Amino acid sequence: MALSSTGDVYLLDGTRQLTREVVGGKAYSLNRMSALGLPVPPAFAIGVDVCPAYHEAGGRVPEAVWADVLKHLAELERRTGRRFGDPGAPLLVAVRSGAARSMPGMMDTVLNLGLTEPLRDALAEQSGNREWAEDTWRRFVRSYTDTVGTAPPADPVEQLRAAVGAVFQSWFSERAVAYRERHGIDDLVGTAVTVQAMVFGNLDDDSGTGVLFSRDPNTGEPGLFGEWLARAQGEDVVSGERTPQPLAALAETQPDNHAELVRIARVLEEDHRDMVDVEFTVESGKLYVLQARAGKRTPLAAARIAVDMAEEGLIDRRTALTRITPEQARRLEEQGGVTAGGEQLAKGLGASPGVGGGIAVTDTEEALRLSGEGKAVVLVRPATSPEDVPAMFASSAVVTEHGGSTSHAALVCREIGLPCVVGCGDGTMRELAGRAITVDGTAGVVLAGLVDTEQSGAEHEAVRTLASWAGELTGRTGPLSELLPDVVDAAPVKH
Repeated sequence: MALSSTGDVYLLDGTRQLTREVVGGKAYSLNRMSALGLPVPPAFAIGVDVCPAYHEAGGRVPEAVWADVLKHLAELERRTGRRFGDPGAPLLVAVRSGAARSMPGMMDTVLNLGLTEPLRDALAEQSGNREWAEDTWRRFVRSYTDTVGTAPPADPVEQLRAAVGAVFQSWFSERAVAYRERHGIDDLVGTAVTVQAMVFGNLDDDSGTGVLFSRDPNTGEPGLFGEWLARAQGEDVVSGERTPQPLAALAETQPDNHAELVRIARVLEEDHRDMVDVEFTVESGKLYVLQARAGKRTPLAAARIAVDMAEEGLIDRRTALTRITPEQARRLEEQGGVTAGGEQLAKGLGASPGVGGGIAVTDTEEALRLSGEGKAVVLVRPATSPEDVPAMFASSAVVTEHGGSTSHAALVCREIGLPCVVGCGDGTMRELAGRAITVDGTAGVVLAGLVDTEQSGAEHEAVRTLASWAGELTGRTGPLSELLPDVVDAAPVKH
């Protein structure tokens, strides 16, 4: 039987077309993946328009909307065969944000919601796996307390109400505001909230989580690129608190699931007509996809992917030219610097290419203060969190002790063209703090001092190709960065 709805809460089962503007990017992707027949845990979304209504009501979800939330929660119970707050077969959910445009990590999430101490004990008894039940309980308490600001109440429904409110509140968090200002996002009214049945990558040795890109987000090279972390939940990879293995590790232990991810990446890339970033979880050997979006990429990757997809027939040349911004083109035209000399202080994974230098600073407030005084700084952290974003924007490069190429630090740095080296190991902060250093995000090394760079003199082939296409469209010649603003208004090119 179809759910009745106020029009503010939407079931994400793929039977109804929804837009990013209505349900946000995350919910849109879940609904679209469901329509494509991909393995998606059941979910519903509270629409974007509820966010301003929540704030106008003094921080309260309108009662008609909340009643509809509870109806949709009952539908998740029906689809999973579990019940929210029932010790016999408890349903746990993830409560996530999602604006119409991707703002990775900028707003709040609560995982494993619906747990209480009695339910934790029930899960331990039913599963015979007390270690998993305890781990899931610890994760929930930390996630809920950090996000909502209080310990979780004993009533799971009240947990849900508070978590939904916290996600709406995070729209105006310092990090989210800084991100929107940095990217010129001033036309969105708020975030949606997605509520989804949990799947557990931390359950056993056949469980885990990962992130994949359908092409290399650093270089644009075709082929699956990503990372996998066994016995983990998604926050472990994205936060950078743990350093994952390459996706090849999953191919060795679970070849069938790896092959299915290859197929899913191809399906989603053809559907998006773009390089995609996919989050997935494996629970006891069963694969689930949790999100798909256009992947953040370096300027070089943006150029190569645009050219390759046009030549593969996925997009036309005009669309290819819209896939790289004038600012990205300008960076590529000015790029070509490679580090020359200098003692190597640390080595990790080059997560965002380029070279940047300054004083190594381990405190975000100090980074903002020194940057405000006109000094070049490099932010060095165990792993970056969304709270570090304002300091990242003020830095010339970022270095982390832990995390991989799909961590929060890597995603943000790639998007804004900031050199980044991740996973340098314990003790890196202590070794670098206060020193003048140079970060080579291409080679994945940190060097002593402010090292000179040498110009490679190599112009990227993809940039030359795009400049040629832009010239055909506009009837002019010149650098790609100067031609791109006129491409949208130019007549169609014949080829």
